[in-house]
Amino acid sequence: MQTQLSSRQMYRRSRIGSMERNLAQLLALMARTPSQNCVIGQITFAIDYLVLTMAELIDAFNERLAEVESYLDMLRILEQMAQNGPPKFEGANQSISVQQQKILYSSVYLQLYNLVESTMTHCVDAISIAATIDSGRQAKDLSLQLRREWVRYITKTHLDLTPDNRLACALELCQHLVSELPISSFSIEMGGGGNWDDIAIEKISNRLGLNLQVSQPVKSNIKRRLKDDLGPLGLVKKFRNQLAHGSISFSECAGEVNVAWLVDIKDKTACYLREVVTCFDNYIEMYEYLHPERRPA
Repeated sequence: MQTQLSSRQMYRRSRIGSMERNLAQLLALMARTPSQNCVIGQITFAIDYLVLTMAELIDAFNERLAEVESYLDMLRILEQMAQNGPPKFEGANQSISVQQQKILYSSVYLQLYNLVESTMTHCVDAISIAATIDSGRQAKDLSLQLRREWVRYITKTHLDLTPDNRLACALELCQHLVSELPISSFSIEMGGGGNWDDIAIEKISNRLGLNLQVSQPVKSNIKRRLKDDLGPLGLVKKFRNQLAHGSISFSECAGEVNVAWLVDIKDKTACYLREVVTCFDNYIEMYEYLHPERRPA
C-alpha cells in the first residue's frame, strides 16, 4: 500500500525536483555559453536552494514542536488519571509515583530548550549559507554586520591564539583583501550551548543587522515574568542548565507545576519562535545580508 505524502513532503519534493532541473540547466550552460548566462543560472539555483533551506528549517521546527506536544498529551492523560488515584499504564502492575510524574514533567524543559537551540542554530546557519552560495561573492559584497562576522571567523578574534597563529590569521585576511578572493563558507560565532533565551536571540539579531519584528502580543507574552523574575524562555534556559549541570534534581525542577503550566510555556515559546523564523526568512529573502548597493533590484 502506498503512503500518502503530506503537503510539506510534496512541497519539499517539488522544490528538490526544481533544484535538480536548474542544476542540470546550469551545468549545460557552463559547458557551452559565456559567463553571463552562467551567472543567471547560478542565481536561479541559489534562490531554489535557499527556499529549500528555509522550508527544511520550518519542517524541522514543526517536527520537534510536534514531539513536545505529543509528550505533553501523554502528561495530560497521566494527570487526569491521577485524579482517581495513582495512575497506572494498562497491563502494568506498578502505578506511577508522584516522584516519577515530576521527573516526566521536568523533562519538558529539556525538550523545549532543544527546540529553541536547534531553531536558532538553523536560522543563523541559513544566513551564512545564503552569504556564500554565490561562488563569486567577495567580502565587500556583504553587509557591514555580516562582514564583521566573516572577519571574526577568518581572524578567530573570539579565540585565544598564540602570536604566531594570530599572525597567520591576519595574513589570511590580508590575502583575501589584496587578491580580492571570493569568500568561502564560514560559520557565525554563536557562543557555547545553553545560552539561548529571548535576550540572546535579540542580541544575535542585532549583531547580524536583522530587524527582529515580533508582534506586540507575542512579545508581551515572552517578556512577562512567570517565576524567579524570568519569562518563559528564561525559565526554559535556567531549568535546562540546572538539570544539565546537576545543580538540581528532576523532582526539584518540576516542583508543584502542572501540565497546564507547561503547556502555557510551550505555547508562548512556540509562538515566539515562529515569528523569529519568519524574521530570519524575510532577512534572507530581502538579501539583507548583502551591502545595500549589492542587493538585487
